[in-house]
Amino acid sequence: MTSAGRQRSDLGRLFNPRSIAFVGATEDQSKFGGRCFANILHFGFAGVVMPINPKRAQLFGLPCYPSVKDLPQTPDHVGICLPGEPALRALEEAGERGVPFATIFTSGFLETGELAGRRMHERLMEIRARTGIRIMGPNCNGLANFVDRFALTSTAGVQGPAEPHGDVAIVSQSGGAGQINTLWRARHEGLGITYQASTGNDADLDLLDFMDFMLDSEHTRVVLSIVERFSSAAKLKFVAEKAAELDKPIVMVKVGRSAEGSRAAASHTGAISGSDEVCDAILRQYGIIRVDDTSDLVQYAKLLRRSNRPRGRRGAIVSVSGGNVVLGVDAASMAGLSLAKLGDETRAALQQAVPGTNPAGNPLDLTAAAVGVDDAVLHTARTILADDNVDLFVAVVPMGTRTAMEPLGDFTLASNKPLITLWPGGSLDDGSCSHETLVRRGVPVFRDGTPCFRAIAASITFAEFREAFLKSRQSESAQANAAALRANASASSLAGLSGTLTERQSKALLESFGMPLLREALATTPDEAVAWAERLGRPVAMKIESPDIAHKTEAGAVRLGVEGAAAVRAAFREIMEAARAHAPEARLNGVLLQEMAARGFELFVGLVDDPAFGPVVAAGAGGIYVEVMRDVAYAPVPVTRERALGMLRELRVWPILQGYRGQPPFDTEAAADAICALSDAAQALGDRLREVDVNPLILRRAGEGACMVDALVVVATNEESLDRERSQ
Repeated sequence: MTSAGRQRSDLGRLFNPRSIAFVGATEDQSKFGGRCFANILHFGFAGVVMPINPKRAQLFGLPCYPSVKDLPQTPDHVGICLPGEPALRALEEAGERGVPFATIFTSGFLETGELAGRRMHERLMEIRARTGIRIMGPNCNGLANFVDRFALTSTAGVQGPAEPHGDVAIVSQSGGAGQINTLWRARHEGLGITYQASTGNDADLDLLDFMDFMLDSEHTRVVLSIVERFSSAAKLKFVAEKAAELDKPIVMVKVGRSAEGSRAAASHTGAISGSDEVCDAILRQYGIIRVDDTSDLVQYAKLLRRSNRPRGRRGAIVSVSGGNVVLGVDAASMAGLSLAKLGDETRAALQQAVPGTNPAGNPLDLTAAAVGVDDAVLHTARTILADDNVDLFVAVVPMGTRTAMEPLGDFTLASNKPLITLWPGGSLDDGSCSHETLVRRGVPVFRDGTPCFRAIAASITFAEFREAFLKSRQSESAQANAAALRANASASSLAGLSGTLTERQSKALLESFGMPLLREALATTPDEAVAWAERLGRPVAMKIESPDIAHKTEAGAVRLGVEGAAAVRAAFREIMEAARAHAPEARLNGVLLQEMAARGFELFVGLVDDPAFGPVVAAGAGGIYVEVMRDVAYAPVPVTRERALGMLRELRVWPILQGYRGQPPFDTEAAADAICALSDAAQALGDRLREVDVNPLILRRAGEGACMVDALVVVATNEESLDRERSQ
């Protein structure tokens, strides 16, 4: 188990306290505190409730107390709805009283971006550290526990007695987006909820802590989340792995897709590593299903909460409406699904099951012959799902009847293969039979084709990820052990180094982790350059070596294919002059001579220290157009060999690497080796390694290997690494 797992807190008494005190309680429900207190009372909480308000002796018939210090017993949980400094005093009283949990609704902390808010946050964290009290918030909108009927929140999304719990959990840092866009809508779509939390600033307990708790619940089958920021990459991985192990998908809206999160960097890798691109890749690698909008959260949950996931991508689509069949096929195709080829026995059985139809293939239009025949779709579903060539079945029912839809729902719940109903209309005979009533029973019913088929694709993707994840655990552990052994032998290689390393230093460092290196040498005079050129063999590549010039091509300080003594001398002088003109203050060590690499495919591999996720390896199409092409795949460290090959498959240039139009393939195994070598370096050297850029990495034909042509490494000082560690 990871350190994140060992440090996790049991939030049982936060969500299900035996007793609750509420600071700022009032009967006035036009006020925030009044709405929160009313929800405690009306949602169905069976424990002890202790309102705190020094101006009142009673509230709703309950004794009211002046302060936390005056309570007759120590509660499990204290809600605090007071402004500024009074909120901190109440928190301090609760901590000194031994209260284990507090929820602080108050704003005015770090979210203000002002000095006063920062000082409030520091005071809050000092109380947390001194007393041991765990804190939800501040600037949050609380939680709702439908399993145990406890609500500590002001939202209108949970007014009145709690309805029976379901199997969907919801967590967000935002109050409105989590409680109205998601919670309120999910309930009105027929989905039952286990837990909901709006965590605010995440000063202490954070969104991932709440997600961890929700996954542990035997009642939760899927977790929906709206995320603005992650507190810890390690904790995110831990929670995602738990979700995979338990077969409980996490569906996430991660806000902040704009390019504003990108940061300037010395390397190509840093320049193309927009924070959202990295985030997208990491969520995908961790098996977290990222969607674009909160409406997708609700729609996907209808199917993802079911455990009978498709075993493949071969689907069957059936309807009594030809137009809806075509719409379904288009949506299925865009979602990456294929149409199953029905067997001869299946087609023959269909003619018997639904006489008058012409089951020529898939998709199947039952035509008007099935209109008014309530069991036509049900019989078709039973027949087609018995076919070994079919992984899933989609029934498109424009308008239904109770006598048709309820038996179809019963069969859906009993089927070992997924059956999904796309029901654009309503019930012809009984309004009490609706989308919502079927969803409430656990039947996946959709109104529109696009979210329906995207949800199907997400269910397939999660099943594929989970299977690969469970298989990869052993190999990942073995690779991590090997990297740890190499770390002991290589960490000393950074001694005395910091800042942007020269090309030679960069290559020497990376070679120690297994990166393939060409022969090269540094010349400080034209005569030395001629001597080294003769030893290396002709022709040679020549380029400036300077710790102050990261991009040599832009400086005009590179010459390729140089041959002959006169040409080498001339190239030496030209390179030195170009470097001085480009950066007059730069330190020039000399000219690096390198044997010319054989022709091959130019890749780049790099590493960036992402502020949210830590070290992330990037690989993609390389050369001088790397920032224009932006054909890049990312993976957080550590990168297994399987993941390294998967990164290459994600690239648009993958067909070329495989051998396009009869050309022999390139050595993708060598490329995967280079990616893993860079991952090993990142594991071994930790926070000292800030950026790496190997561009190009020349990939030769299959079996012939690869070689570094150019490399740039940025190293932090020991002090900088310690500063970062303290800040985390």
